[in-house]
Amino acid sequence: MTSSFIMFSVAHIAVIVVLCLAIVVLFIGRKKGPVQLKYERLFALSLLAMEVLYHLWMMATDRWTLASSLPLELCSISLLVTIVLLWTGNKHLIDFVFFAGIGGAIQAMATPVLDLGFPHFRYFHFFYTHIGIILTALYFTWMKGYRPTFKGVVKTMIALNLLLPLLFAVNHLFQGNYMFLREKPYNGSLLDFLGPYPWYILSLEVVAFIMFTSLWLVFRKWRTTSEG
Repeated sequence: MTSSFIMFSVAHIAVIVVLCLAIVVLFIGRKKGPVQLKYERLFALSLLAMEVLYHLWMMATDRWTLASSLPLELCSISLLVTIVLLWTGNKHLIDFVFFAGIGGAIQAMATPVLDLGFPHFRYFHFFYTHIGIILTALYFTWMKGYRPTFKGVVKTMIALNLLLPLLFAVNHLFQGNYMFLREKPYNGSLLDFLGPYPWYILSLEVVAFIMFTSLWLVFRKWRTTSEG
Protein backbone atom coordinates (compact mmCIF):
# COMPACT_ATOMS: atom_id res chain seq x y z
CA MET A 1 0.00 0.00 0.00
CA THR A 2 1.36 3.40 -1.01
CA SER A 3 1.33 6.09 1.64
CA SER A 4 1.18 9.83 1.22
CA PHE A 5 4.49 11.62 1.01
CA ILE A 6 5.55 13.24 4.29
CA MET A 7 8.18 15.93 4.23
CA PHE A 8 11.33 15.11 6.27
CA SER A 9 10.14 11.54 6.79
CA VAL A 10 12.56 8.60 6.55
CA ALA A 11 11.72 8.22 2.85
CA HIS A 12 12.49 11.91 2.27
CA ILE A 13 15.74 11.95 4.26
CA ALA A 14 16.85 8.74 2.54
CA VAL A 15 16.82 10.26 -0.95
CA ILE A 16 18.66 13.34 0.30
CA VAL A 17 21.34 11.01 1.68
CA VAL A 18 21.45 9.21 -1.68
CA LEU A 19 21.95 12.55 -3.44
CA CYS A 20 24.78 13.52 -1.09
CA LEU A 21 26.51 10.15 -1.55
CA ALA A 22 26.17 10.39 -5.32
CA ILE A 23 27.73 13.87 -5.27
CA VAL A 24 30.63 12.59 -3.15
CA VAL A 25 31.23 9.68 -5.54
CA LEU A 26 31.11 12.02 -8.53
CA PHE A 27 33.54 14.41 -6.86
CA ILE A 28 35.98 11.62 -5.98
CA GLY A 29 35.89 10.33 -9.53
CA ARG A 30 36.34 13.74 -11.16
CA LYS A 31 40.04 13.20 -11.96
CA LYS A 32 39.27 10.15 -14.05
CA GLY A 33 37.76 12.38 -16.70
CA PRO A 34 34.40 12.18 -18.47
CA VAL A 35 32.69 8.88 -19.20
CA GLN A 36 32.07 7.75 -22.76
CA LEU A 37 29.37 9.46 -24.77
CA LYS A 38 27.31 6.27 -24.90
CA TYR A 39 26.94 6.33 -21.11
CA GLU A 40 25.89 9.98 -21.16
CA ARG A 41 23.24 9.09 -23.73
CA LEU A 42 22.17 6.04 -21.74
CA PHE A 43 21.59 8.26 -18.71
CA ALA A 44 19.70 10.71 -20.93
CA LEU A 45 17.47 7.88 -22.15
CA SER A 46 16.81 6.74 -18.58
CA LEU A 47 15.69 10.26 -17.63
CA LEU A 48 13.52 10.48 -20.74
CA ALA A 49 12.00 7.06 -20.06
CA MET A 50 11.10 8.05 -16.50
CA GLU A 51 9.44 11.22 -17.76
CA VAL A 52 7.49 9.42 -20.51
CA LEU A 53 6.34 6.75 -18.05
CA TYR A 54 5.25 9.48 -15.67
CA HIS A 55 3.04 11.08 -18.31
CA LEU A 56 1.64 7.70 -19.35
CA TRP A 57 0.82 6.96 -15.71
CA MET A 58 -0.96 10.29 -15.36
CA MET A 59 -3.00 9.59 -18.49
CA ALA A 60 -3.86 6.08 -17.30
CA THR A 61 -5.07 7.41 -13.94
CA ASP A 62 -6.92 10.44 -15.37
CA ARG A 63 -4.47 12.83 -13.72
CA TRP A 64 -3.12 14.39 -16.93
CA THR A 65 -4.53 17.86 -17.60
CA LEU A 66 -3.49 20.90 -19.60
CA ALA A 67 -3.71 22.89 -16.37
CA SER A 68 -0.99 20.96 -14.55
CA SER A 69 0.76 18.34 -16.69
CA LEU A 70 2.56 20.26 -19.42
CA PRO A 71 6.37 20.30 -18.96
CA LEU A 72 6.38 23.97 -17.97
CA GLU A 73 7.57 23.82 -14.38
CA LEU A 74 11.15 24.96 -13.78
CA CYS A 75 12.39 21.45 -13.05
CA SER A 76 10.42 19.97 -15.98
CA ILE A 77 12.06 22.45 -18.32
CA SER A 78 15.45 21.82 -16.69
CA LEU A 79 14.96 18.08 -17.13
CA LEU A 80 14.27 18.41 -20.85
CA VAL A 81 17.30 20.67 -21.27
CA THR A 82 19.37 18.19 -19.25
CA ILE A 83 18.34 15.32 -21.53
CA VAL A 84 19.27 17.31 -24.65
CA LEU A 85 22.56 18.36 -23.05
CA LEU A 86 23.50 14.78 -22.23
CA TRP A 87 22.57 13.61 -25.71
CA THR A 88 24.20 16.40 -27.71
CA GLY A 89 26.83 17.92 -25.41
CA ASN A 90 25.68 21.37 -26.58
CA LYS A 91 27.67 23.83 -24.46
CA HIS A 92 25.03 26.55 -24.85
CA LEU A 93 22.73 24.51 -22.60
CA ILE A 94 25.11 24.05 -19.68
CA ASP A 95 24.45 27.42 -18.03
CA PHE A 96 20.72 26.75 -17.75
CA VAL A 97 21.21 23.24 -16.36
CA PHE A 98 23.85 24.40 -13.90
CA PHE A 99 22.09 27.47 -12.49
CA ALA A 100 18.35 26.89 -13.03
CA GLY A 101 18.72 23.12 -12.81
CA ILE A 102 20.66 22.97 -9.56
CA GLY A 103 18.78 25.89 -8.02
CA GLY A 104 15.34 24.50 -8.82
CA ALA A 105 16.13 20.86 -8.12
CA ILE A 106 17.67 21.53 -4.70
CA GLN A 107 14.61 23.54 -3.67
CA ALA A 108 12.37 20.74 -4.96
CA MET A 109 14.38 18.09 -3.10
CA ALA A 110 14.19 20.08 0.13
CA THR A 111 10.46 20.88 -0.08
CA PRO A 112 8.90 18.41 -2.56
CA VAL A 113 5.48 19.18 -4.03
CA LEU A 114 4.58 15.50 -3.97
CA ASP A 115 1.46 13.64 -2.86
CA LEU A 116 2.53 9.98 -3.21
CA GLY A 117 5.35 8.50 -1.17
CA PHE A 118 7.53 5.41 -1.16
CA PRO A 119 7.27 2.91 -2.85
CA HIS A 120 5.01 4.46 -5.51
CA PHE A 121 6.43 5.05 -9.01
CA ARG A 122 5.81 8.80 -8.64
CA TYR A 123 8.18 8.89 -5.65
CA PHE A 124 10.99 7.30 -7.69
CA HIS A 125 10.24 9.45 -10.75
CA PHE A 126 10.31 12.68 -8.77
CA PHE A 127 13.60 12.06 -7.00
CA TYR A 128 15.39 10.23 -9.82
CA THR A 129 14.81 13.07 -12.26
CA HIS A 130 15.71 15.81 -9.80
CA ILE A 131 18.86 14.01 -8.69
CA GLY A 132 19.67 13.46 -12.37
CA ILE A 133 19.53 17.18 -13.08
CA ILE A 134 21.89 18.01 -10.21
CA LEU A 135 24.37 15.25 -11.04
CA THR A 136 24.43 16.19 -14.72
CA ALA A 137 25.27 19.82 -13.87
CA LEU A 138 28.06 18.71 -11.54
CA TYR A 139 29.32 16.12 -14.02
CA PHE A 140 29.77 18.75 -16.71
CA THR A 141 31.51 20.99 -14.17
CA TRP A 142 33.84 18.51 -12.50
CA MET A 143 34.49 16.05 -15.30
CA LYS A 144 34.00 17.95 -18.55
CA GLY A 145 35.59 21.27 -17.61
CA TYR A 146 32.56 23.58 -17.56
CA ARG A 147 33.44 26.82 -15.79
CA PRO A 148 30.49 28.74 -14.28
CA THR A 149 30.59 32.47 -15.09
CA PHE A 150 28.62 35.51 -14.02
CA LYS A 151 27.62 35.88 -17.66
CA GLY A 152 26.00 32.47 -17.28
CA VAL A 153 24.01 33.78 -14.32
CA VAL A 154 22.72 36.70 -16.42
CA LYS A 155 21.93 34.46 -19.40
CA THR A 156 19.94 32.10 -17.20
CA MET A 157 17.97 34.95 -15.60
CA ILE A 158 17.16 36.35 -19.05
CA ALA A 159 16.06 32.91 -20.29
CA LEU A 160 13.74 32.44 -17.32
CA ASN A 161 12.20 35.88 -17.76
CA LEU A 162 11.66 35.26 -21.46
CA LEU A 163 9.59 32.23 -20.44
CA LEU A 164 7.31 34.27 -18.17
CA PRO A 165 4.94 35.65 -20.84
CA LEU A 166 4.34 32.11 -22.15
CA LEU A 167 3.72 30.81 -18.64
CA PHE A 168 1.33 33.62 -17.74
CA ALA A 169 -0.56 32.98 -20.99
CA VAL A 170 -0.78 29.23 -20.43
CA ASN A 171 -1.83 29.70 -16.81
CA HIS A 172 -4.56 32.11 -17.86
CA LEU A 173 -5.75 29.96 -20.78
CA PHE A 174 -5.90 26.65 -18.89
CA GLN A 175 -6.37 27.95 -15.32
CA GLY A 176 -3.03 26.46 -14.40
CA ASN A 177 -0.36 27.37 -11.89
CA TYR A 178 2.89 26.62 -13.70
CA MET A 179 5.96 27.80 -11.77
CA PHE A 180 3.49 28.85 -9.05
CA LEU A 181 2.80 32.13 -10.84
CA ARG A 182 -0.86 32.19 -9.72
CA GLU A 183 -0.60 30.88 -6.16
CA LYS A 184 1.75 29.15 -3.74
CA PRO A 185 1.94 25.33 -3.42
CA TYR A 186 -0.52 23.92 -0.91
CA ASN A 187 1.93 21.90 1.18
CA GLY A 188 4.49 24.58 1.94
CA SER A 189 7.64 25.74 0.18
CA LEU A 190 10.24 28.49 0.06
CA LEU A 191 7.54 30.78 -1.36
CA ASP A 192 5.87 30.92 2.07
CA PHE A 193 8.72 33.20 3.18
CA LEU A 194 8.56 35.53 0.18
CA GLY A 195 5.40 37.49 0.82
CA PRO A 196 1.83 37.40 -0.56
CA TYR A 197 0.76 37.19 -4.20
CA PRO A 198 1.93 38.76 -6.48
CA TRP A 199 4.89 40.14 -4.55
CA TYR A 200 6.44 36.73 -3.97
CA ILE A 201 7.04 36.52 -7.73
CA LEU A 202 9.32 39.56 -7.55
CA SER A 203 10.92 38.19 -4.38
CA LEU A 204 11.53 34.92 -6.18
CA GLU A 205 13.43 36.78 -8.90
CA VAL A 206 15.74 38.18 -6.22
CA VAL A 207 16.13 34.78 -4.56
CA ALA A 208 16.92 33.15 -7.92
CA PHE A 209 19.56 35.77 -8.69
CA ILE A 210 21.14 35.35 -5.24
CA MET A 211 21.08 31.57 -5.52
CA PHE A 212 22.59 31.56 -9.02
CA THR A 213 25.25 34.08 -8.00
CA SER A 214 26.09 31.99 -4.92
CA LEU A 215 26.53 28.91 -7.09
CA TRP A 216 28.82 30.88 -9.37
CA LEU A 217 30.91 32.17 -6.45
CA VAL A 218 31.20 28.76 -4.77
CA PHE A 219 32.24 26.89 -7.90
CA ARG A 220 34.39 29.75 -9.16
CA LYS A 221 36.24 29.78 -5.86
CA TRP A 222 36.58 26.00 -5.87
CA ARG A 223 37.87 26.00 -9.42
CA THR A 224 40.38 28.75 -8.69
CA THR A 225 41.59 26.95 -5.58
CA SER A 226 41.90 23.60 -7.36
CA GLU A 227 43.88 25.17 -10.20
CA GLY A 228 46.16 26.96 -7.80
